[in-house]
Amino acid sequence: MTRAAPRGTTTPLSIAPMMDYTDRHFRVVMRALTRKTLLYSEMITPQAIFWGGRVDLLRYDPIEKPLALQLGGDDPALLARAARLAEELGWDEVNLNVGCPSDKVRRGRFGASLMAHPEVVAEAVAAMRQAVQIPVTVKHRIGIDDLDRYEDMLAFVDHVAAAGADRFTVHARKAWLNGLSPKDNRTKPPLRYPEVYRLKAERSALPIEINGGIRTLSEVEAHLGHVDAVMIGRAAYETPWVFADADRRVFGAHNPVASRGEAALAVVGYLARQLDEGIRPHHVVRHLLGLFHATPISRAWKQGIAAIGQMRGPEAARALEIMASRVIERQAA
Repeated sequence: MTRAAPRGTTTPLSIAPMMDYTDRHFRVVMRALTRKTLLYSEMITPQAIFWGGRVDLLRYDPIEKPLALQLGGDDPALLARAARLAEELGWDEVNLNVGCPSDKVRRGRFGASLMAHPEVVAEAVAAMRQAVQIPVTVKHRIGIDDLDRYEDMLAFVDHVAAAGADRFTVHARKAWLNGLSPKDNRTKPPLRYPEVYRLKAERSALPIEINGGIRTLSEVEAHLGHVDAVMIGRAAYETPWVFADADRRVFGAHNPVASRGEAALAVVGYLARQLDEGIRPHHVVRHLLGLFHATPISRAWKQGIAAIGQMRGPEAARALEIMASRVIERQAA
């Protein structure tokens, strides 16, 4: 099979899809820090969209773009249908999860377990690519269980690339599907960055993105000397200020804000609109908890955010505005 040319332009920096974290409110918060970084949804199954009546999971604010939808599943027809809907709604990319090691995805034969079934992944990618014009990408592990040699990963990538995958995001850790929890699978298997670099060197025409254990922009810049793109995961949530200089350092653009207080202030208008729609403030402001990580006011900031999260009505937005403004004034003094 002749591989078609990749669609779209690979964005050099992205924030990983993370269950219970990368919802639409988180993505708006991150847009206060970076306008250019590619953002992802949480992993969403077509069944949740079509059978569970959760089309609202595909809702987003225009400020969130560029934006990728991550899907989980193994049914090519359903995945293609979900991809088509995503394109109709304006999403910029659709990504297939072949990396999550949880018990749930193993039982459903999707996520990391699919690395043992490259033919299923290829069929799904081909179906989605035929259904849409936006890029169709794959996020996968470096290996699973005993299927973890470099040659195993290369065979998987070659098979799926022939089906038309537009980019491969490689989590540079293997996943133990039996014996390790999802949390341990994020940290205990050793990182194997050189094998991702080798993949790019040996398949130079394929857009390759690296993921796993990356926490700083200096690390991002180092990895970009070997691969096309870098994905940051937990650090984006735990230490979001890491992205405050991303637009300048990675994209050569202007940064949106100059201080953490300005970033918080930028969220006030969005919070007010969500409150008008009946959204509890906690669902928005919880994503601001790490904004002042490792600063002298970190504890006080978290306490203030927690209090705002329990408020009702427009007073929550006003309280966030006051707290952010006071921080700005203190820093200017």
